[in-house]
Amino acid sequence: MLEQSILQNYLDILREELVPATGCTEPIAIAYCAATLRELLGALPEQVDAAVSGNILKNVKSVVVPNTGGRKGIAPAIAVGLVAGDAARDLQVISAVTEEQLAELDAYLQRVDISVSCSHSPCQLDIDLRGSCGSHTARVRITNHHTNIVCLERDGEVLRELPVVDSAEEHRADKSLLNVADILRFAAEVPLEDLLPLLEPQVSCNSAIAEEGLRGAWGAQIGRILLEDYGDDIKQRAKAYAAAGSDARMSGCEMPVVILSGSGNQGITACMPVVAYARHIGATREQLYRALAVSDLVTVHQKTGIGRLSAYCGAISAGVGAGAGICYLLGGDYDAVAHTVVNAVAILSGTICDGAKPSCAAKIAAAVDAGIMGYRMYLHHREFRHGEGIVGSNVDDTIAKVGVLAQQGMRQTDRTILDIMQDRCS
Repeated sequence: MLEQSILQNYLDILREELVPATGCTEPIAIAYCAATLRELLGALPEQVDAAVSGNILKNVKSVVVPNTGGRKGIAPAIAVGLVAGDAARDLQVISAVTEEQLAELDAYLQRVDISVSCSHSPCQLDIDLRGSCGSHTARVRITNHHTNIVCLERDGEVLRELPVVDSAEEHRADKSLLNVADILRFAAEVPLEDLLPLLEPQVSCNSAIAEEGLRGAWGAQIGRILLEDYGDDIKQRAKAYAAAGSDARMSGCEMPVVILSGSGNQGITACMPVVAYARHIGATREQLYRALAVSDLVTVHQKTGIGRLSAYCGAISAGVGAGAGICYLLGGDYDAVAHTVVNAVAILSGTICDGAKPSCAAKIAAAVDAGIMGYRMYLHHREFRHGEGIVGSNVDDTIAKVGVLAQQGMRQTDRTILDIMQDRCS
């Protein structure tokens, strides 16, 4: 039996990580910061200076900001937060923009002076906005996770100043307790009534945007291509539904997504393949939610060492998580899940994150494919072994090594990616 304290800790992790967001979380965090700035200033700023970390620049540059008329980038994210944002809605800050506000956004973008610079912050996620109107000034700063406000200033008076630490897990539930064996015990033992309020919104919201991604001409239409070319093969359907959700989300779909590890793409990727397999085999609701808990927590377990934003593509972690969830759904025990995770991690580790954009859907499809391939390898009694590349002595050791790869080995990769995206490389 799992200790009650560990069971509660795992529930706390899910409660923190599974939250609704409208739009890609990085531009939405900027909009949330901007909405807070306007409230603090008490007026629309005439000038805004934005200093953001490289990973924020990377993830905002090429993604459509919802409710902005198809605009991309940091300036529209700031402007829509200022004009129409409701900070009380957190990551759904711009989910209720009216036609009048959209028209006001057009006029405001023409007259406001918004300057953007890349900061040298030690935090991978750092948004620092300063605004002025007449003789009044205000400042709002967010670090480490998307709504974590560490600084509030108005007219030179410091209203809040928290220490800035280089940790994405600042003030979060303890994830050091995560391990694959206990994740499986948790999934088997947690009362279903405790899971339902956490996982039902993930299934309903993310299923809805996946369906929209398949209906509409969103992004590169990766999900539709997979279904049109491969039909009803369950592996392809699992990939297609995950990719289709990203197709819509990356291209400005205004439908909410339940995120995971700070990412809507990861929330979709960890969820939709498990949902597709559950529907395929006629699984009960309880079987689905217990398997989804495995997928979500295996994803978070990997991301704890990697960090919320890095050069390592987060969809890979979620695809691995989905493979673990599918394995569990189909009756896999600890050995089966552990081998699935190790195999899947070994296939696509090192896939780069070059920002949020339509191609994320294709990476999601590849990640889900790796997760399923990891499981199929196990069924055929095949595995990648300790010492082969970055594969560790066991599943948790392998996950830890991926964290070292992402945090230490890919630091320069992250800087080089940003240089390329900003055309600073010859």
